[in-house]
Amino acid sequence: MDQYLSRPANILKRIEELSAYSEDEHGTTRLLGTKSFIDCGEKIFSWMADAGLEPFTDNIGNIRGKLLSEDPHAKTFVIASHFDSDMNAGKFDGPLGILIGLDIVENIIKQKIKLPFHFEIIAFSAEKGARFHSKYLAGKVLAGTFKKNLLEINDEDGNTLSTVLESMNLDVQSLHEGQISDDEWLGYFEIDIEAGPVLYEKNIPVGVVNSIAGQRKIVINFVGETGNAGTFPMSMRRDALCAAAQFILEVEEYASREKRNLIATVGEIEISNASSNLIPARVSCVLDMRSSNNVLLSEAYENINLLCEDICDKRKIYFEWKLAYESDAVDCDEQLRTLLAAAVKSKNIELTEMVSGVGRTAAVISKVAPVVILFVKCFKGISDHPMENVKIEDIAAALEVSDVFVQNLKELVEKNR
Repeated sequence: MDQYLSRPANILKRIEELSAYSEDEHGTTRLLGTKSFIDCGEKIFSWMADAGLEPFTDNIGNIRGKLLSEDPHAKTFVIASHFDSDMNAGKFDGPLGILIGLDIVENIIKQKIKLPFHFEIIAFSAEKGARFHSKYLAGKVLAGTFKKNLLEINDEDGNTLSTVLESMNLDVQSLHEGQISDDEWLGYFEIDIEAGPVLYEKNIPVGVVNSIAGQRKIVINFVGETGNAGTFPMSMRRDALCAAAQFILEVEEYASREKRNLIATVGEIEISNASSNLIPARVSCVLDMRSSNNVLLSEAYENINLLCEDICDKRKIYFEWKLAYESDAVDCDEQLRTLLAAAVKSKNIELTEMVSGVGRTAAVISKVAPVVILFVKCFKGISDHPMENVKIEDIAAALEVSDVFVQNLKELVEKNR
């Protein structure tokens, strides 16, 4: 059988196996430290060992498998993704990237290909942040940017991250041992479903990511004055909900008008003491803004803040503006992107260059190493949901492209020795 029929079939089989490790029978819920998480990690560990790698678990819970080069001075090339999940998520986001990476290494071992770099496959333990509401913890350990105060963050039951890691027999005092130092890195390659509709609508199996969007998340509280809905004249009202509604619509108009790589969304809103008989006095909402252009993102942040101020002044509403999260846009490495794009074109696939609107561990790793990302087409762009699905032919395309990309990288490193 052609390898690009049998190898993707094996990846799909393994994805189905991993999907059984879940706290939710209707979707995938696999949170750091739970039984399903531990069992899933053990399965991935066993596959790495069976492939002939040298697997180990670091002290944040990452499952890691190394294929060592004969060159003791070689740098390290990493393919990684996560095996934790959001609540009631899908089975492809995360595991697909791990298993394509593992398959690539298995094939290299089978073909007895000698590499001029160490090859490491990493299954991240804590990327999604569903349990502790803090993302990319595993990648921060790898990059050496993990802060000790993160060990004291709590889950909803009051368990600290430190307590959960210790319950897994991990040594929280030795987290630094999981770091790959700056001078050891050759590069970082992430393979994941797109989590968007572009490839699906264009019917293109894979796309090359040029950059990861920066993000600003702002919590805004609108404070007016309550009153009886039947007795307060319209002209005398200080309705916090109306101010919030006008703000939300004007944010949509602003982002649409820009047409310059800006996305703005208000996806969460709460009315305090909501009642059909009362004028809303306090409304909270969360604004999410993203762009791959840091200057544009900063301008939008300032302009939308002024827009909010103007609305509230006219309506005699007090508002509170709190920046809850921010990250800058990150460019993927030009040289690695060029090699990946060449691999795509070598398979007669239309080159689609993309922006990742979703934050990624690659952004954390980019502080210390060159990064590159390959997106894989998924059904209707659905991600983090039980309906998540990827066709076998698209997995095959991603695998073929990734094989060529690794070969291109091998030749480049050998040439530059």
